[in-house]
Amino acid sequence: MTAVLSGTELARNLRAEVTAAAAALTGAGTSARLAVVVATDDESSAWYVRSIAGAARKTGIDCDVVDLGPQAKPGQIRAALAALSEDPAVHGIMLQTPLPDGAHFEDLASAIAPEKDVDGANPLSLGRLSAGLPAFAPATAAAVLALLDHYDVPLAGRTAVVVGRSNVVGKPAAQLLLQRDATVAVCHRHTKDLAALTRPADVLVVAVGQPGLIKAEHVGPDAIVVDVGTNPTADGGLVGDVDERAVSGRAGGLTPVPGGVGPVTTALLLRQTIQSAAGRFP
Repeated sequence: MTAVLSGTELARNLRAEVTAAAAALTGAGTSARLAVVVATDDESSAWYVRSIAGAARKTGIDCDVVDLGPQAKPGQIRAALAALSEDPAVHGIMLQTPLPDGAHFEDLASAIAPEKDVDGANPLSLGRLSAGLPAFAPATAAAVLALLDHYDVPLAGRTAVVVGRSNVVGKPAAQLLLQRDATVAVCHRHTKDLAALTRPADVLVVAVGQPGLIKAEHVGPDAIVVDVGTNPTADGGLVGDVDERAVSGRAGGLTPVPGGVGPVTTALLLRQTIQSAAGRFP
């Protein structure tokens, strides 16, 4: 039987930790503050930003949404990120996507000070992560590892396969798995015979954005599958990159969509903001 690896309990525990830490900081005279820079009118993006802001305020973190509008020029976005990096009252900075035409995420994210880069977007943060140096990891990639730890999934010496090579999830998740002594392979859209590479995996992480990509033939018996995909459906719901019905009964464990990686990601973003506010660079 396939276990449901829900992120609900872990996210709740993390939020409680963040709430206590935020209260302690406030008592010591520091109000933790997260700034989210937005340059889009995309409704799904707006919903996500609202959810982050609401979660932040519930834990005692101030959250400023800096809405530059969908017509913002790259120079405006960069200037806003640089100003926030210089503002001592701001402890965490996040650049929301999508961005306007002509604006490139990696170029703009380089304007975020690494010590405030709580979503690991700055290429310098990603480089430090790859080198095993202190850095804030992208929150979604960190959520993958946090969930595996929560369910006591062993990693050292195990085979882990990551499907997807984005800078937001795939690459940093692979680096974090390597740091835990897993043997890691990364697959992508040019990979030939995907199933032949994913079937031997003890741990399979899927972050592509293609609903139902992973089916029974891609999953080995008792594999732990972490589905990072969040694909909107016509009825307003969400589905992952894994065909849940197809792998049920074959995989040892599967994270649900929604309710798996997502809530843990938001909670870790807030925890990393608290760490920054406390001066605790990873």
